[in-house]
Amino acid sequence: MKMPDKNPRVLVQQGWLQGEKKEVVTGDGHYYSFKGIPYAAAPIGNLRFKARAPQPPAVWTGIRKATQHGPVCPQYNYLTLAVVPGSEDCLYLNVYTPKITPQKVLPVMVFIHGGGFKFGSGNDDNYGPDFLVKQDVVIVTFNYRLEVLGFLCLDTEDVPGNAGMKDQVAALKWIKENIQKFGGDPYNVTIFGESAGGASTSYHIISPLSKGLFNRAIAMSGVALTDWAMAYEGRTRAFTLGKQLGIETEDPQVLLEFLQNVPVEKLVNTNPSLHKFEEMCSKMVKMSYFAPVVEKQLGQKAFLPEHPEHLLVSGAGSEVDVMIGYTSEEGLLGISAYELLFMPLFHKHPELFAPFRIMMSNNTPEKIWELSHRIREYYFKEKAVDSKGLAEFVKYVSDSSTIYDTHRFMELLSKSTNAKRYFYRFCCVSDRNIYGMEGLKYGITGASHLDDMVYLFDPKEKKLKIDVTSNAYKMIELSCKVFTNFAKFGNPTPNSSLGVKWPEYNSYSCNHVDISETLTVGSKLNADTLAFWTRIYNKAKTDTDD
Repeated sequence: MKMPDKNPRVLVQQGWLQGEKKEVVTGDGHYYSFKGIPYAAAPIGNLRFKARAPQPPAVWTGIRKATQHGPVCPQYNYLTLAVVPGSEDCLYLNVYTPKITPQKVLPVMVFIHGGGFKFGSGNDDNYGPDFLVKQDVVIVTFNYRLEVLGFLCLDTEDVPGNAGMKDQVAALKWIKENIQKFGGDPYNVTIFGESAGGASTSYHIISPLSKGLFNRAIAMSGVALTDWAMAYEGRTRAFTLGKQLGIETEDPQVLLEFLQNVPVEKLVNTNPSLHKFEEMCSKMVKMSYFAPVVEKQLGQKAFLPEHPEHLLVSGAGSEVDVMIGYTSEEGLLGISAYELLFMPLFHKHPELFAPFRIMMSNNTPEKIWELSHRIREYYFKEKAVDSKGLAEFVKYVSDSSTIYDTHRFMELLSKSTNAKRYFYRFCCVSDRNIYGMEGLKYGITGASHLDDMVYLFDPKEKKLKIDVTSNAYKMIELSCKVFTNFAKFGNPTPNSSLGVKWPEYNSYSCNHVDISETLTVGSKLNADTLAFWTRIYNKAKTDTDD
């Protein structure tokens, strides 16, 4: 059957979809867009908070238009400081393909959006597919339940936590079953994600529910071992939320029924703190109120049956090719808030330098104070924690929230499985670095957290200019080539066309590649920092370290 050029149609398991043919932002090609495809039944009514595998989407009759995104999950956007009402009926995905009927099925790349498990969506306002589809891959983005709706944990069989992660699994299953209808190869699927999406990607690598649903994985600026990627005391926090919203009970069923009847707008940006200092920790990306949890064994199929580190050490990771990395200046995002709000507080209360998991450990207050002092001294030496030390504070944020845990995850993964491993640092700098641009007035340049996204995607709402003759566009092309090469071949440099042979990572050489205007091979990235934080965490466990 010949596909209509302007109004392409595809038959998936639930019925016919009609998409549209769109021109890429650079004006030199086209792709086919199918938006707002339901991949699971709406988790509403008595399905609110339920973490059992989401029900399949309903079959429809006739032809469903797929030219508009589905609703996003209700959320508070930390970047715009605005509530986005959205809808609980939010489990939709988007498929973008360069060819619906290719001679040979195309590699598939499934992107998982970030936002701290609190906000975001797969929509093209931030994740336009234009750059990546030009590399002959099928791109899929999707929404999943967020914050309380996606990560409430009652330690019961119905609500063990991780509903949002099981949404992601449901999306991957739908893709596996239907992507060939869009020209994609269901046996060559790469998942990739940034920030909470990177942490999600790393969770899928070790989750028993995700095995067999993808072949490769790219975790960007986030892994499962970071403090903000796992919730603390999920059940206790759920009852604290109940009190905050007006119910005093110790019965999880009573609490569930109450919360299922609370208007959804009251469940957005609730932030039920168990300790006063959590308010500051959450703003500093040191913890999350609602995020994945280790599930109690209650008869359900657990997404996360043990702590991620235990799963890695036991060799539970899937035998899939993995690429992991971060940006050169992760901590640049939000630098103005550091100067105005956070640094004065850290100067007054240096115990805030301790990572959240050390704060919540069994260590004495004296030990936590000692470790905090060591961390402050490592980054600031004798300098005051004020605006003159912004570069040091940015480094502290980068190291403590992303860099150490990323290396730790990769080290454990490389020891537990035999698949290919690649490590990168994203260093591209141009006028596209819209998130790290704030650092210029402080004399700090580099790729901030999120800056890598605008080299892989065209964020439609930002309306960024594209000059195909610019260095910025050359870096877009190089970045997209590296990522799609990995998706196609399991190797970011399968031949000599990019000028280097990218060495695999192992825990001895710790090879990596910097991605900028060119590719540069290196080793032992951030070795001094990693050694310091290893001593800190060892000291938190024992007194034998000096």
